[in-house]
Amino acid sequence: MMEFLSDYGLFLAKTATLLVALGIAIAMIAGASRRGGVTPGIQVDKLNDRFRELGRAVRRAALNKAAFRKQEKADKKARKKAEKGAGDDDHRKRFFVLDFKGDIRATAVSHLREEISAVVSVANGNDEVVLRLENAGGAVHEHGLAASQLLRLKSRKIPVTVIVDKVAASGGYMMACIADRVIAAPFAVIGSIGVLAQLPNFNRALKDRGVEWEEVTAGKYKRTVTMFGSNTEADREKLREELEEVHRLFKGLVAEHRPTLNLDQVATGEHWYGTRALELGLVDELGASDDYLLNAIEHGDVYRVRWKGKPSLQERVMHALDAAAEAFGRARWDGTWFR
Repeated sequence: MMEFLSDYGLFLAKTATLLVALGIAIAMIAGASRRGGVTPGIQVDKLNDRFRELGRAVRRAALNKAAFRKQEKADKKARKKAEKGAGDDDHRKRFFVLDFKGDIRATAVSHLREEISAVVSVANGNDEVVLRLENAGGAVHEHGLAASQLLRLKSRKIPVTVIVDKVAASGGYMMACIADRVIAAPFAVIGSIGVLAQLPNFNRALKDRGVEWEEVTAGKYKRTVTMFGSNTEADREKLREELEEVHRLFKGLVAEHRPTLNLDQVATGEHWYGTRALELGLVDELGASDDYLLNAIEHGDVYRVRWKGKPSLQERVMHALDAAAEAFGRARWDGTWFR
């Protein structure tokens, strides 16, 4: 009797946890829906003006009137000189800033493809695309599609810089390695060049409750490991073969775009912080996206390009679940935590 009550209590606890997570996700989706729709389209913001206004606001507060006016005149003169120096037949270098925040299904790729389509219609080899990337990886084919979007830029000889402030691991690094230059913050998580497959198996639990699972397939390898049936060592070996093939393709992509890497050393599935990733050659330099963009506005025009559209149900669910998982992680752990 006590064993039954213990199992029943554990079942209720798991169910309650699942319901709370779903409730949070549904509430966030409902809240987003109530805020109204968004007219789809590309939104472009010139960051030079934004950063300039931020600086003006601080100077206005920190300097006296005479010093403020003097600085304003000097800035205006410098801007005119820079614009004149660009020449009549050429333009100042343009930086196009894109943002990609990944989830398991890489749902942001639907926006990324629109943004890149917009950029390639105007950019050339004298410009630069800066991707601020935050991606811990997920489904192979989804992240492969995201990486292929960056290849569109490379095929047109448009320089690409990826900046990682937090994480570019697994599928995230699959994207990052495409870039001509990878910059990472000292404590950004980099690497995880490996492949993982995991799933629960309920076969024993079903049998204990008198439930038989039937599955009929055509084709020797139509189904290998399963959640509900009985898995054999042959099933597991076939899955391992498939994972090794994906890993081989992953390593091939990395080797193509970062040929100086020692793949035997870095393609082990491990991840490293930015400082160590620099030593291993996974990134090219250390830094943060804010500093890079502040420096860029001194040498060209910086535009943030965003696709604004009503997110799909899948995007809303994934974003809500990611937010709920992140909130749960902050509450549960007081230290390093990775998904």
